[in-house]
Amino acid sequence: MSLFAATFSEAFSLLASLDQRVAEIVLLSLQVSGTAVAVGTLIGLPLGACLAIGSFPGKHVASVLMNGMMGAPSVVVGVVVYLLLSRSGPLGDFGLLYTPGAMVLAQSLLVIPLMAAISRQVIEDAWQRYAEELRVMRFSWWQSVTTLLYDCRHSLVVALLAGLGRAMSEVGAVMIVGGNIDRSTRVMTTTIALETSKGDLPLAIALGIVLIVVILGLNAFAFALRGWAMRRYG
Repeated sequence: MSLFAATFSEAFSLLASLDQRVAEIVLLSLQVSGTAVAVGTLIGLPLGACLAIGSFPGKHVASVLMNGMMGAPSVVVGVVVYLLLSRSGPLGDFGLLYTPGAMVLAQSLLVIPLMAAISRQVIEDAWQRYAEELRVMRFSWWQSVTTLLYDCRHSLVVALLAGLGRAMSEVGAVMIVGGNIDRSTRVMTTTIALETSKGDLPLAIALGIVLIVVILGLNAFAFALRGWAMRRYG
């Protein structure tokens, strides 16, 4: 049997046997990335909406900076978070370095600009259609933000999926701040990188399959949910 076929055969064996290492790594990955996306939802979506309908000095500069941060190198974000959380850093007293909390912080800083930029575009398009109506109804600035976020909730699913994809595929930042510690901060992407360098290809392939299946599954679920909601609520 060729190396390619043997590797995939062992990988599927690991998945079929519900290998404990694989289960622990997948669970931690989902916890870290899910928490980061939740933070991105609470901060990024309202931030994008505020930029879309707000009128203040420096608005265009803020939008350009936010769009630029969408492509921020993850290793740079990782180094910045490492400096913040190191013993000599301003947040060093919290002892978060090399913990899942540090990984959540790093991933949150990566997904917030992405989700905010998508939210800004979606809400800006809606604001152009409904601005006059909201002004006539004497909606305050914050009421307009919350109303448009709710009205565009189906379209904003794209922002959630984009944030989840960015978080779950992240390697550099979480490797730096998490340390890739076995049974502590080892997630799917960092394990794939490590095991590939060590030559344990079956485990790397098994985790890669799980990662792809999870992302495709969540996208399919979100697509179906959005379609159902659009048919029911319009």
